[in-house]
Amino acid sequence: MEKAGLITGASSGIGWELAKIHASKGNPVILVARRAKKLEQLAQEIQQTYGVKTWVIEADLSTVEGVNKVIESTQRDGIFVNYLFNNAGFGGWGKFADRSADSDAQMIDVNVQALTRLMHAYLPSMLEHNEGRILNTASTAGFIPGPLQATYFATKAFVVSLTKATSYELRKTPITVTALCPGPVKTEFDVAAGMGDSTMFDNGADAHSTAMKGYQAMMRGKRIQISEFSFSLLINVFGPFIPDNMVMKIVEKMQSK
Repeated sequence: MEKAGLITGASSGIGWELAKIHASKGNPVILVARRAKKLEQLAQEIQQTYGVKTWVIEADLSTVEGVNKVIESTQRDGIFVNYLFNNAGFGGWGKFADRSADSDAQMIDVNVQALTRLMHAYLPSMLEHNEGRILNTASTAGFIPGPLQATYFATKAFVVSLTKATSYELRKTPITVTALCPGPVKTEFDVAAGMGDSTMFDNGADAHSTAMKGYQAMMRGKRIQISEFSFSLLINVFGPFIPDNMVMKIVEKMQSK
């Protein structure tokens, strides 16, 4: 049985960088996203640079069929997914009442449903082999309510909570679950979320350093990794004393176009 790390949302941003970081350690990787050409480009780069075996799975994780395609592909190829990088996700800008219910449902399907299904699919085999690590890409948005991105912030709160609980449940095993919680990162997220006119991402962190912080935290078995110290200070030290209305006013202003 072959071992490999599975990375969702590998066609850009943090997922792209996580795939390269994991491959640089000599680990085979499975690249998952909707954009097959981008995945093939990354696979070629990884194979040429690191010489590790690479699989490409084109799949739409907003559908059950897409998630099942990933699971069935790894099972068919006899791959033990010993590292799971649940990185796929997207946001959507606008007041909740003005947004399409279908768009928000699709966001929940990717950010929550797909992540949960993949954990259910691969965690049992990790326990069976007494080996495995999971890195869920969450966000600092998971700790606060988010006017103008209400559903996105809520999905990331789910990821943070699920990570904390499963990590605790697995504390007496070698299996670890980590949530990477970055602030704004310079990726394609802002454009995809309809926030291309926002200045919030102008001073965002770069994807590689953010991915590296998450990867290192995962390897240490850390439960929560807030990638920027300033956000960690705000959330853990000052956050509990700031009224919700003030927090939401700040978040709304940050996200206004």
